[in-house]
Amino acid sequence: MNSPAHHVQGLDNDEVPPDWPAISAGEIAWLQRRFVELQGDCRLLWHSPRPFSAAALVQAPQGRFFIKRHHCSVRSAAVLSEEHRFIAHLAAQGLPVVQVIADQNGATALEHGVWTFEVHAEGIGQDLYRDVPSWTPPASVEQAWQAGRMLALLHTAAEGFHAPQRATHLLVARDDLIRAEDPLAALTAQLPDRPGLAAYLADTPWQAELQRAILPWHMGLATRLAAEPRLWGHNDWHVSNLLWQIGSGATTVSSVLDFGLASPTSALYDLATAIERNAIAWLQLDRGAQAVRGDIALALLVGYRDARALSADQVRLLADLLPVVHLDFALSEVEYFHAITGSRANADVAYRTFLLGHADWFRTPAGQGLLATLRSAA
Repeated sequence: MNSPAHHVQGLDNDEVPPDWPAISAGEIAWLQRRFVELQGDCRLLWHSPRPFSAAALVQAPQGRFFIKRHHCSVRSAAVLSEEHRFIAHLAAQGLPVVQVIADQNGATALEHGVWTFEVHAEGIGQDLYRDVPSWTPPASVEQAWQAGRMLALLHTAAEGFHAPQRATHLLVARDDLIRAEDPLAALTAQLPDRPGLAAYLADTPWQAELQRAILPWHMGLATRLAAEPRLWGHNDWHVSNLLWQIGSGATTVSSVLDFGLASPTSALYDLATAIERNAIAWLQLDRGAQAVRGDIALALLVGYRDARALSADQVRLLADLLPVVHLDFALSEVEYFHAITGSRANADVAYRTFLLGHADWFRTPAGQGLLATLRSAA
C-alpha cells in the first residue's frame, strides 16, 4: 500500500512510513480529466512529508499546483468544502491565501473511490519551513512578529464570515470543550456520536486524568470566554503554514496555507494556538529552557497588536488559555489514530504526551515562566 521511497514526519520527530499511499501518476491522470489547469504534460515534483493526508506539488504547462488527497473517513467533499468557503471569503477580503482551483463543473472538492481530492494553485513566496518538523520555532523574532500581524489581519477579514460549526471532529481544532462550563460532561455527551474516541477512552480513567491535568487550568475560563465572540480562525498558525517574501528590509508573509484545522473558535483561541505552536519546541523539551522562546511568544503578540487591539484583560485570558488550548484537537488526534489509522501507539502519544503532557508542562518552571512572560505584556 505504501511507497517504500516516501516517508512522513512521525510523532517523535522521526521519519516513518506513511499511513496513506503517495499520490500516484494514475490519480494525477484522473484529475487531469477534470481540471483544465492540469491538462498537458504534468510532472510530479515533490511529496509532502506531513502525515495526516497525502499531498504533492506538480508542474503543469499552466503553472505549478498543489494536490492534496484525504481518506473519505477524514474528509468528505462536503466537509472539505467548508474550508474552501472560508478561504474564498478571506480571498475576497484581500488576504493573501492560496487559490483553491475549481474543476470543470465548479467543484473544489472531488470524491473518487475512497479518496477526496483538492487542488490549489502554488502560493506566492518561498516555503522556508517546507522540510522543518512541526513545532519548530521561527528562525527569527522578526518572522514571528510578521506572523502575528498577519494573523490579526486574517481575524479582521474573517469577521464577516458566518458558517456553522464544522461537520466533523476529526483533525479539526474546535474549542467546544474549552468553552463548556463542565468539559467532562460535555465530552461525555459527545461520545455517542464519536464511537472511535469512546472506544479508546473506554479502558482509560480519562475522567480522573482530565480532572487532574485539565480542570485546574480550566477553572473560570468558560465565563471569561463567553465575552469572546465566535470567529472562524486558521487554528494551525505555524510558520510552516506560511510562505515568505524575502526583501532587503524584512522577511514578510506573502501567502497563508493549510486551513484544514479551521473552525469557528475565537481570535484569542487562534492566537493562543499560534503561541503554543511556535514558541515551544515540544519535540525538544530535553533542551530545558532553550526549548522555550518567550521572545517568540512576545513577538507574535506584539505583531498581532500592531494590527488588532487587545485589552490587558484579553492578554491575561490569552495566557490562561495556553495550557488547555490543545484540548479539543488532542482528543481529535486520539480519535483519528485509534479509529482511522488503527494505531494504538500513536493514539497513546496523542493522549498521554500531547493532551496530558502539554498541560502538565505548564506546571514546570519553564511553563510557568512563559505564562508569566505573556502576563507581563498585559
